[in-house]
Amino acid sequence: MSETSMEKYKNLSDFLKKLYIPSYVLSPEAEPVAQTSSTPPESPILVFINSKSGGQLGAELILTYRTLLNDKQVFDLEVETPDKVLQRIYRNLERLKDDGFACKIRDKLKIIVAGGDGTAGWLLGVVSDLKLSNPPPIATVPLGTGNNLPFAFGWGKKNPGTDRSSVESFLDKVINAKEMKIDNWQILMRMKAPKKDSCDTSAPLKLPHSLHHAFPSDQENMEDYQTFRGGFWNYFSLGMDAQVSYAFHSQRKLHPEKFKNQLVNQSTYLKLSCTQGWFFASLFHPSSQNIGQLAKVQICNKSGQWNDLHIPQSIRSIVCLNLPSFSGGLNPWGTPNPKKQRDRSLTAPFVDDGLIEIVGFRNAWHGLVLLTPNGHGTRLAQANRIRFEFKKGVAKHAYMRMDGEPWKQPLPLDDETVMVEISHHGQVNMLATHNCSSKSMYESSSTIQFSDDEDDSK
Repeated sequence: MSETSMEKYKNLSDFLKKLYIPSYVLSPEAEPVAQTSSTPPESPILVFINSKSGGQLGAELILTYRTLLNDKQVFDLEVETPDKVLQRIYRNLERLKDDGFACKIRDKLKIIVAGGDGTAGWLLGVVSDLKLSNPPPIATVPLGTGNNLPFAFGWGKKNPGTDRSSVESFLDKVINAKEMKIDNWQILMRMKAPKKDSCDTSAPLKLPHSLHHAFPSDQENMEDYQTFRGGFWNYFSLGMDAQVSYAFHSQRKLHPEKFKNQLVNQSTYLKLSCTQGWFFASLFHPSSQNIGQLAKVQICNKSGQWNDLHIPQSIRSIVCLNLPSFSGGLNPWGTPNPKKQRDRSLTAPFVDDGLIEIVGFRNAWHGLVLLTPNGHGTRLAQANRIRFEFKKGVAKHAYMRMDGEPWKQPLPLDDETVMVEISHHGQVNMLATHNCSSKSMYESSSTIQFSDDEDDSK
């Protein structure tokens, strides 16, 4: 530690010393000096914050965390990406593999990420892709509009306080949190590559940053096709709900000054649901946009057998759900009662069972059913893989959304094709409070509450 860092460490409370990481562990440029304590921190953390999330809250949180901890263990994602940070730190930890103090920090390391669901999913994906030795578990601070990921693991859905007391309270919960494994889902999207002599002047396709071009060596690549792949942790959705989200994000990009308050953001989102026709979809939404008209949908079970999935004609939105938290903490799947579990081979929405829940909605009124006790959407299936093959000429585009990030996807016209396939892709460690809504398949069945189901076909 530098002399200044040494003084800061000495002045910290015993509680904050449990979280503090010395600079030499984080960076090869910082040389170790005599430690003030021979005991490694009990719960060393790295903090990643999206300074643009939550209006001014992200920037304020960075200042508070850097005041409380070593400022070198707190990172602004607008300045440096998490993959570069983690690669640098783990290379340094490898260099220090004979340093017992540093090794114990590596073994106990935890991560906090503060931002919207897209930011949280980004960091989860990075940790998964880097295939770190002993990957650290992750806690999420709700700084977005929906905050489905934080809510699912007990961290709340309201934007947090940024003062010292609020941050210390959150850190105390992180120290006492339990670890849970959750499934990771890979999405593969393939479309016909534009012809070299094409005169197409349409705007370039803007995909979420978690979707990127597959490498040339990837097995998924096919000649004359563009292949994108990425991952999600919470949900992938297709249809009208994604259309409303796309309108919201488009307005926020045009007028960011109007979206600095979570309550205002949620009010704007509700207004857009009305203006986009989501509440009166049967009147304003063309039937060609119904999911069954847009795409052929197939599912695959764990044995590897593919089957067609029937989508009722009225379904205008479909959600592939990994966690029991969607649209601000609602649970579209619910928990099927024992009869449904027996008759349709359905289970509760466990986060680590290698199955994704597929739920359909007719309109926003149907979605409001989730606010009632035991309410749920139309349960279509649980699957290990799902594939959408979009039909030619039905519509010019479809709206898609993945962990809070929407985009407008062009659809096939003539000899083109668009295919989206979702498959299970390992697991990652999360930090969760002990009373969180997410459940493991290994938990006692006595902790699971069953729903009083109505007919799922409605």
